[in-house]
Amino acid sequence: MKTKIINGKFIIGDQILENVELCFENGVITAVGQVSLECEEIIDAQGHYVAPGFIDIHVHGGDHADFLDGTKEAFLKAARLHARYGSTTILPTATSSSFEETLGMSKARAEAQRQNDLGADMPGLHIEGPYFSLAQAGAQDPHFVRNPDPKEYMAILENCPDILRWSLAPELPGAMEFARVLRERGIVVSAGHTDAEAEDMERALKNGFNLLTHFYSCMSTVHRRNAMRYTGAVEAGYLFPEYYVEIIADGVHLPKELLSMVYRFIGPDRTALVTDAMRGAGMTSGTCILGSLKTGIEVIIEDGVAKLKDRSSFAGSISTTDRLVRNMIHMARASLTDAVKMASHTPACIMGFKDRGALAIGKRADITIFDSNIYVTRTIVGGKTVFFKE
Repeated sequence: MKTKIINGKFIIGDQILENVELCFENGVITAVGQVSLECEEIIDAQGHYVAPGFIDIHVHGGDHADFLDGTKEAFLKAARLHARYGSTTILPTATSSSFEETLGMSKARAEAQRQNDLGADMPGLHIEGPYFSLAQAGAQDPHFVRNPDPKEYMAILENCPDILRWSLAPELPGAMEFARVLRERGIVVSAGHTDAEAEDMERALKNGFNLLTHFYSCMSTVHRRNAMRYTGAVEAGYLFPEYYVEIIADGVHLPKELLSMVYRFIGPDRTALVTDAMRGAGMTSGTCILGSLKTGIEVIIEDGVAKLKDRSSFAGSISTTDRLVRNMIHMARASLTDAVKMASHTPACIMGFKDRGALAIGKRADITIFDSNIYVTRTIVGGKTVFFKE
């Protein structure tokens, strides 16, 4: 079916254009501009903003489901929840867990993706751990945290062909060798839960790392040994322009001052907005499980975030992508076009997704329509409306 979107404020690159139309057919954008094609379906944007669909490259679940539950139903529930808030692509993410749970998650994603007609697209997985610094484990289960094991990670790679990204600590023994294996397979290598110093991060660049996982969170910064000061992974994010960063812009993980610093000094072309949402996404209070129902840990939902029960650390966010965009505008004073870029084009660039992330001819018809307060009114995934608010 040929479909045309009219009467919108279209966010195209760094511009907001009115008096234009966008057409798509068979899930692909076919025209953008002052077109006059005859179409079977017309979508009236009612003066709202029409943006490229949001891409969340770090998300653990939502709507009381975690991807490590390892079921088709969990994947579909979370995909539908995040589509309601503008995400058209999500990267299901596994916390540090057992080989069996990771394998089960991969199989469940493949099954769910075949039946996923009402949620965000799920093209592949992000493995977060278990090769982390124990000192920076945060909410990761310390029983699973360990150094890279070639026998283990090669078995995971052979049995989970849908892995698109892997987060690990670059300072660990064997981390550089593992990073080279990942890059040879086209997998994005990200530094996270790390005590690395800046020189480790510079060496990591040469071995395939190019992204920092939830920048600032569970990450080394400037510190002293005896009388000398040393810089950490945070400083590397500012120092080396080859690094992308992702930030949890829920307004809790990072205060507005840090959001502003990242926006000002790293910028929208190198910054991706991620939810890091766990199964509590959509909740406002109460308790739930972080990780799988079998081996996960109970956490508290309060103050707009998930916390460990002793409140010593955050335990993932309960955010949705629309909230991230809203916060970057109101807290970091980002322009609307830059905030949308950080939620769409930049994550697409990080992951090498050539077919999405912009409103342009030939791209997937992944489109998010929202009002002036960044509340989503319609989400279109691959040309199909999966969410619509009357």
